[in-house]
Amino acid sequence: MSDAFYKFVRLVGRPVFWSTAAPVVLGREHLAKIYAGATGCCIIAPTHESPYDVALLIAQTPRLLDFVSITEVFANPLMAWFYGSLNAFPLDRSRPDSGAVRTILARLKRGRTVVMFPEGRLRAGKDSVVQTRKIKSGIGRIAEMAGASIVPCVIINSGAYGRPVSWLPLFRVRYGIIYGEPLLPEVLGERTEEALVDALVTLHAQLRAAMDEVGQRAGRS
Repeated sequence: MSDAFYKFVRLVGRPVFWSTAAPVVLGREHLAKIYAGATGCCIIAPTHESPYDVALLIAQTPRLLDFVSITEVFANPLMAWFYGSLNAFPLDRSRPDSGAVRTILARLKRGRTVVMFPEGRLRAGKDSVVQTRKIKSGIGRIAEMAGASIVPCVIINSGAYGRPVSWLPLFRVRYGIIYGEPLLPEVLGERTEEALVDALVTLHAQLRAAMDEVGQRAGRS
């Protein structure tokens, strides 16, 4: 595992997203609180509306991130090389994947930040956890085993980058990211995943309100 390629991709990618977007990013202080602690490890649990969530998290999160991806991505040799070089690794959601769980626990033990998308795959609009209140089980148990906190995270409008015009350097894309208060599995126990869903729903409403307010101010200027 090497961080050199990750740092290179972030160095090249950040100016692209800076020049094309006017993002609303909230809650970084929650991450700072964790990183100031003894271990600094945590699981970030974001919503997942588009493939561009990964790029935006890399651009906006201060620490290096280890992404848990799906096995289908790694079936493509080129994508397997790219994601693997970014320290990502696959998790087979169709069955108990003890190898992937061991990798997650090992990364957390080293003080890394692991990103697990609790919805399991892309889910936007009416299929999002914000609407269905459904996530894949397991993230709470893994966090408890590792002694790691879970940081709920919501991303809005990353799918805008699916339009070619969004890549023009005109600051036209308004996306949002919000990080929530860390959840402590050792305190919440079996309620951890329920608390995560509640947090994602609340954070989505907060971020949407903040983005609407920014949009209204921009419209008045």
